[in-house]
Amino acid sequence: MNQTVITPGDVPLHQWRSIYAGDVPVLAEGSLERVQAGAEAIARIVARGEPVYGVNTGFGKLASVRIGDDDLSTLQRNIVLSHAAGTGDPVPPHIVRLMMALKLANISQGYSGVQIATVELLQAMLAAHVTPVIPGQGSVGASGDLAPLSHLAAAMIGVGECDTPLGRMPAADALAAADLQPVELGPKEGLALLNGTQFSTAHAMAALFEAEQLHTNALITGALSTEAAKGSDTPFDPRIHEIRKHAGQIEVAATLRSLMAGSAIRESHRLGDERVQDPYCLRCQPQVMGAVLDVLRQVANTLETEANGVTDNPLVFTGDEDVALSGGNFHAEPVAFAADMLALAICEIGSLAERRIAMLIDPALSGLPAFLAPNPGLNSGYMIPQVTAAALVSENKQRATPASVDSIPTSANQEDHVSMAAHGARRLQPMLRNAEAVIGIELLVAVQGCDFHAPLTSSPVLETVRTKLRTAVSFMEDDRWMHADMESAIGLVRGGVLAEVNP
Repeated sequence: MNQTVITPGDVPLHQWRSIYAGDVPVLAEGSLERVQAGAEAIARIVARGEPVYGVNTGFGKLASVRIGDDDLSTLQRNIVLSHAAGTGDPVPPHIVRLMMALKLANISQGYSGVQIATVELLQAMLAAHVTPVIPGQGSVGASGDLAPLSHLAAAMIGVGECDTPLGRMPAADALAAADLQPVELGPKEGLALLNGTQFSTAHAMAALFEAEQLHTNALITGALSTEAAKGSDTPFDPRIHEIRKHAGQIEVAATLRSLMAGSAIRESHRLGDERVQDPYCLRCQPQVMGAVLDVLRQVANTLETEANGVTDNPLVFTGDEDVALSGGNFHAEPVAFAADMLALAICEIGSLAERRIAMLIDPALSGLPAFLAPNPGLNSGYMIPQVTAAALVSENKQRATPASVDSIPTSANQEDHVSMAAHGARRLQPMLRNAEAVIGIELLVAVQGCDFHAPLTSSPVLETVRTKLRTAVSFMEDDRWMHADMESAIGLVRGGVLAEVNP
C-alpha cells in the first residue's frame, strides 16, 4: 500500500492523481498543530457565549434560533443525520476516497475548528479502506455538497454503511472491524464535515485525470486515421501553429508529427497526391485538440486551487481575538465552471473522432473500400459501429449543456443561488465512458484502414499501437460478431494501453 504525504493547503495536482490511483494520504508532520489551534479557538468562542452560526445556532433559515450549551453536541449530530438525505446509485468507492482525502486536506488547515480525533479518524478510515457508501444525488453545489458529505460524516459517527475489504457492512461494524471508534462530534464539527465542495471537486478531478488520458488516446487514433486515409502531415507543420500562438495547438501539432514520423504510408503519397486539402477532422486536429488541451490545463489549475482551499463555513481565525466568520466559500461556482468546461472538452474529443470514423468508412472521402469491408455488399463491415459512435456523440452533446447556468432556490430562499456543480461534475463519468467507446471504435476502423495499405507500414510508434490491437482483434475479412471486437478495442482505450505509447 503506497502512501502520499500531503501538506494541507499545498498539495500539488500530481499527488491528487496518486491518491486517485490508490495511494493512501498521510498528513505531513505538524499538520495536527494547526488543527489543535482551531479547536482551541472554537472552545474559547463557545465560552464567550456569543451566538455563532452553526456553533450554537440553528442552520440555514433557522440561523436565528439559539442553542443552549448542553445541546451543542446533539446539534452537530442532528445536522449530520438530517442532512444525510441523498438518493440514487452509490458513488464509486475510488471517487469517495478522493472525496475523503479532499475533506481531510480541507479540515486539517486549522480553519474548521474540528478536534484532532476527527481528523485522525478520517485519516485512519482511508488507511483501513473503510469507505462510506454515499448516494450520488442530492447536492446542488451550495451550501456545500451537503447531502453527500453528510453521508460521509454519518459513517464517522457510526451511522449508515461502508465498503470495506471484508465487504459492505453497517458503518458501526465497519469501524469496529478496523479497530476504530466513532467520533463524538464537538461544537461546529458536524457542520465542518458536511459543508464544502469535496463531492463536486472529487468528481471533477477524477474526470480531469481520465480526460487527460482520453486526450492522449484520441491523438494516437487520430494519427492512425490520418494514415489510413493517406492524409497529409503538412497541416501539422510547426510554422502554421507558431504564428497562431496557442500553446495547446503548438503542442498537439508536435505530438502528431512525432506520432507519424518515419511512416512509409505517408512517404508513399508525398508526391503525386491529387488532393489539395484533407477534411477538417484530419487537418484541424491541432486546432481542436489543442484547444481541448488548453481547457484541460485551465481546469487543472482551477481544481488544484479548489483542492487546496478551505470551503466550509463559518471559518475560524485565531489571532489577537478568536473569530468565526460566516461567508460563502462553500459555493462551488468555480468547480461548476470547471465541470462545464470539461464536459465541452470531452464532447469535442468524441465528436471529432466520430467524424474521422465516418470519413474512413466513406469510399468517396477515404479512397478505401466501402465501410472498410474487403467484399462490401455481402459484408456490411464497419457500417454500424459508426452509427454507434454517432449515437454516443449525440448523447454527449445533450449532456454537455452547461449545468452552471441553472439555479434553483433552496432552504426557504436562504440559499437562493446555487452552482449545480455536483450535477455538472457527476455527469462527466458517463460522458467519458461514451467518448472512450468512440475512440475504441476509431481504433478498430483506423487500423483496418491501415491494413489496406500493406505492405506499407506506418511509423514505428503507430505500428506498436496496431500490434496491440491486432493481438486482440484480427483483420475483419468477413462480417462477424462485432460487439466482441468493439469491447476489446474499448478495453485497450479504457485501460490506458494506448496512452502508454510514447511518441
